Amino acid sequence: MNNPTNGLVVLLGIEHIDSQEDVDYLVAKLLNLRIFNDAEGKMNLSLQEVQGELLVVSQFTLHASTKKGNRPSYIRAARPEHAIPLYESFIKSCQILLPEKTNTGVFGADMKISLVNDGPVTICMDSKNRE
Repeated sequence: MNNPTNGLVVLLGIEHIDSQEDVDYLVAKLLNLRIFNDAEGKMNLSLQEVQGELLVVSQFTLHASTKKGNRPSYIRAARPEHAIPLYESFIKSCQILLPEKTNTGVFGADMKISLVNDGPVTICMDSKNRE
């Protein structure tokens, strides 16, 4: 990302019960969240409004269950044959709305990612919990 203050790193975890409806919801919500500062310093602008960049990385470990024992269970995480098409659909939808500003990781790869978290904003979104 060229300007680290104008972008988002999205760690995208896909569950076995997720569908295209979940992808559509998350893309619309993500790109329209008013989480960037306006001229008065108020969080009032969306990623699209600031023309920010997006880095999307698949992250099945977000669905880790630590309820039993000391070894996390990833049973809720979607298998690749279900997750890859949804991951690719998420990326394609973002690329349509943010052409040339959507970057991706490699699905299932062991990646090293560094980020500078500018400010107190880290948001967890769950398409099944639309509060």
